[in-house]
Amino acid sequence: MKQFLKHIILRWKVRKYKILSSIANTIGKPIYVQPLLLEGDGTIHFGNNTSFGIYRSPYLLNGYGYIEARGKQAEVHFGEHVAINNSCVITAEKKITISKNTVIGYNCHISDSSFHNLAIDKRHETDPDPQEVFIDENVFIGNNVTILKGVTLGKNVVVAVSYTHLTLPTK
Repeated sequence: MKQFLKHIILRWKVRKYKILSSIANTIGKPIYVQPLLLEGDGTIHFGNNTSFGIYRSPYLLNGYGYIEARGKQAEVHFGEHVAINNSCVITAEKKITISKNTVIGYNCHISDSSFHNLAIDKRHETDPDPQEVFIDENVFIGNNVTILKGVTLGKNVVVAVSYTHLTLPTK
């Protein structure tokens, strides 16, 4: 009964986020397990069998994926058979490419921009230099990974982050 209730709640949330999405252009249709909010004036391309969300993984019921192609020229492109776990954030001002057979863990963030100018007197202005992100085929990106502008990951690369307990020396 609990599994059935989870499924009903997720289906309702997926529909709600589809209604709330305001992306200008989408090509292809992703597979939704978790809700996904699509935003922006650009284009998002979904390859065949691109899926978002995993049932037995953190953030399934209390999170959602967020993909934004900000301006009219912005583009996010997913190849075929891309699997993205729960609560991803992918935001492009220029272009982000995630090639086929890539697997991405939960709570990952990929962006091609700093979104703000880093000069002290211009921090309220947009990033003047967004740089494309390219993720090649068969890449594995672990949980809680952030990929920033200008990054290229080659074929078959594994990117992982592990957190350990940090003990500071005492005086």
